[in-house]
Amino acid sequence: MEAVSSELQQALEEKHAARDAKKKQKKLQKKDGLEKKQSGSGGGDASQKGPGKLRGLEKDPPEVRVSKTLSWLLRHGAQGEGLKMRTDGYVRVVDVLNNPKLKSQSLTLEQLQDMVKVDAKQRYDLIFELTAADGDTSKGEWWIKARQGHSIKTVKLDLKPILTASDIPTGIAVHGTTQKAWESIATQGLSKMTRNHIHLAQGVAGQNVISGMRKSSQILIFINLQKALDAGVKLFLSDNGVILTEGDGTGFLKPEFFDRVENSKRVALPGWEGSGESTIESAAVPQSGGIETPSAERKVKEVEEGLEKLEVK
Repeated sequence: MEAVSSELQQALEEKHAARDAKKKQKKLQKKDGLEKKQSGSGGGDASQKGPGKLRGLEKDPPEVRVSKTLSWLLRHGAQGEGLKMRTDGYVRVVDVLNNPKLKSQSLTLEQLQDMVKVDAKQRYDLIFELTAADGDTSKGEWWIKARQGHSIKTVKLDLKPILTASDIPTGIAVHGTTQKAWESIATQGLSKMTRNHIHLAQGVAGQNVISGMRKSSQILIFINLQKALDAGVKLFLSDNGVILTEGDGTGFLKPEFFDRVENSKRVALPGWEGSGESTIESAAVPQSGGIETPSAERKVKEVEEGLEKLEVK
């Protein structure tokens, strides 16, 4: 009987030891996975933390990571990084270049100017302001800002109010999103989330559209601009042509203002066919607002005439 009790006790001890060893192994694996994630292995973002680390993935080219870091600083991270930002969004270039994240790259003013000039989405505005009252051009400072996309609440950009749909040259306002996000957007509407504005593009990415939507968008939501304006929704135009809105009092642009919704193949989703007029693309170069809203047929004709002129040239 004692032998049986001894064997049972030994079996229980072995079981407990195996269980403890398994727990210890899981704990070590969890710790190892966390360290890998923080170090950037396994496809994680290696630059989220650390005073001298760039944003983006380690596999990204250096110029891409520098651009992502600059965009993050000017849109979201200025205050946390100790950068003094004016209410119009401008930050001293010398302060930006001396930020630890960019200083480690030895970025110069000339390189920054080139970045701003070649940026496909025209995200930034770079200006030189004189500091001397006598107009001495040798005494001044360079300033830079992101033209839109801020989450910093103290920033109040000098945006152009949109008073009528005809203020938008293309007559189009479209938001690109993912299939997964669309599931909630379809019922709740578009949300500005942590940003100051909801972003709308003047057309589909790749069709004479500079900024406002990712090319990888799976769902295209076309907005009825005039209906939104008539309902009291405030709309603005940024310097680089992005349509911005804070939505309603809760930060949402409700589905009632969605005119038509398409997938990436430009096929309307069931129940969201709409009128279709808000999806017609204009190839004309954007002009100033205040013109009469053209009909769908007129828009198509203008596009064809514009293309013919380009071919002649």
